[in-house]
Amino acid sequence: MKMTKNNFSNALPGLLVLLFILTACHKKNDNKEANIKIAFLSDVHLGDIYGSFQDNDYNGVLNPLTGKYTLARTMGAQLKSTRLFNENYFAFLAALDDVAKRGVKYVVLPGDFSDDGQLINIRGLKRILNSYREKYDIQFITTTGNHDPVKPFYQDAGKIDFLGIGGKSQAIFSKRELFTQKTEDDLEPVITEDIAKLGYQGVLNELKDFGFFPKKNDVYWETPFTNYSYKNYDFKEAEKQAEITNRTYKLPETQQTIPDVSYLVEPADNLWFLAIDANVYVPKEMLNENNNNPENFNGASIGYNNVLTHKVHLLKWIKSVTKRANDLGKTLIVFSHYPMVDFNDDATSEMKALFGANKMQLHRVPNHTVAQALSEAGVKVHFGGHMHINDTGIRNFKNGKSLINIQIPSLAAYIPGYKLLTLKSHSNFEVETIVIDAVPNFNSLFPLYKQEHEYLSSKNNAVIWNKDVLKAKTYKEFTTWHLEELVRLRFLKSDWPEAFKKVMLNATGKDLLLKAFKNEAELNKQNLSLVSFENWTGLDMINDFYKLRSADKLAFTDIKKPRLKAYKELCNSLKKSNHKELKLWATIFLKTMNGKPANHFKIDLESYTITTVNPLY
Repeated sequence: MKMTKNNFSNALPGLLVLLFILTACHKKNDNKEANIKIAFLSDVHLGDIYGSFQDNDYNGVLNPLTGKYTLARTMGAQLKSTRLFNENYFAFLAALDDVAKRGVKYVVLPGDFSDDGQLINIRGLKRILNSYREKYDIQFITTTGNHDPVKPFYQDAGKIDFLGIGGKSQAIFSKRELFTQKTEDDLEPVITEDIAKLGYQGVLNELKDFGFFPKKNDVYWETPFTNYSYKNYDFKEAEKQAEITNRTYKLPETQQTIPDVSYLVEPADNLWFLAIDANVYVPKEMLNENNNNPENFNGASIGYNNVLTHKVHLLKWIKSVTKRANDLGKTLIVFSHYPMVDFNDDATSEMKALFGANKMQLHRVPNHTVAQALSEAGVKVHFGGHMHINDTGIRNFKNGKSLINIQIPSLAAYIPGYKLLTLKSHSNFEVETIVIDAVPNFNSLFPLYKQEHEYLSSKNNAVIWNKDVLKAKTYKEFTTWHLEELVRLRFLKSDWPEAFKKVMLNATGKDLLLKAFKNEAELNKQNLSLVSFENWTGLDMINDFYKLRSADKLAFTDIKKPRLKAYKELCNSLKKSNHKELKLWATIFLKTMNGKPANHFKIDLESYTITTVNPLY
């Protein structure tokens, strides 16, 4: 039919309706990823306290409260560790229950999902993940940390500090010759291969269904070593190329072949997860023969500083992934175990000056070249763990781009929690820190710890953990105790210079304030409320510093406002003093109090801006 002016006028309303429908459909497709929620549970450090060995009948000690046999570590061991070994089992279940209640369908585990990659713990993790996948249709996407394959290859190992009968320590090893009896009280060791540390092959054998290998219902999956493209993707071919023998690189020093289990997966249309395996096992000096002896390698705790020197292939691949994601209109989620940006609120230089370059885990701080290299590779936002802290770091570059690094807290330490990402649009992310406080059964092992404390007391042990830990009413309170005991039993001994430690530990708040002035008369002129400096000590300030460092502003809920105000006034005064160490301490403390938004915030990837949502105060 010939279109006349009248015909066109009559058809116009229908054409407008059709245009509106097409536009609406286009917008709907453009925003398919909007409001998708992704949970990041890092550094779970799962120990399967109710697991069983396949080659030994030993089941642990009988808990008189629950009637269950339990493979727990001693309280003394976990109060000297940066992670809990036992109660985090219950915290992990509580976090997964919380995730399920929120209707989250994607859960990312950015490494250290196990306690040293032992088969018993990996099997326990697998059992838990499968149960939540089947019950709630949750898809788990994982990558490795330095505690998963502790070394790239299988390693005989064990622990001397499991909790045994009568409160004694129980050794469990994969080989009898690894245990040396030290006292007549030592229990006979339990021998099981299930306590050995698995290498990559063993970990992937058990956890292949959680991102490490392609699944039939994935839209797409690749590794840095696959040779197919997005257009010609074939599941069967991807499955072949996913075998660990096809996912290796050579160390520059020895040409030793090492696995790299990085991968990219598209579980649903237009949603890409880039899982970076940033573990680097640098060969030891004098032990560089080309074989798979785990003793030939250092651990992988450094992270990206070593990636730049030993895994150059990753940078090329990451750049390829970010470019393709942009070209294809994919929303890209980048995660790994290690931080890409300084996690000390840019106080690292002052911390090195005060504590020393090898203290306070400062060797783990990424060099400035790390953020630059990864930004040039196209990374805009990265989710990392490893440090057991809640933090946000950002690096801005002259080309107008930025790299935002989001640190995920650990469920096995203060402050226990996970990150919840909501995709508002292709370039707008909302990130919230979910604190896990109410944890069913977290105190169910306390009767066993009472036995342990009684045994240690009977032996007149010089340094015993504080039994008031067992008064904790909530899991968060328990992790607070854990941190304060960790400071007392380990950090003060290992990280703090003796002279400066004495200054802090022997002072009240008022004493510290006086050090900023020539005399008390000059202090009295400052119009400060001295009462707010008299009810706390240098040790209180040290403990609160570690809370702030671990939890960022979420620690404000555990430090009263008048105390926070006093800390601020003290630090501002000390910064003007002539006391070198206290000036450094003041700068460090203030920076730690005033980091980038880390609790609940929005990210605009177009402008690289971070905006706080619902500030605490």
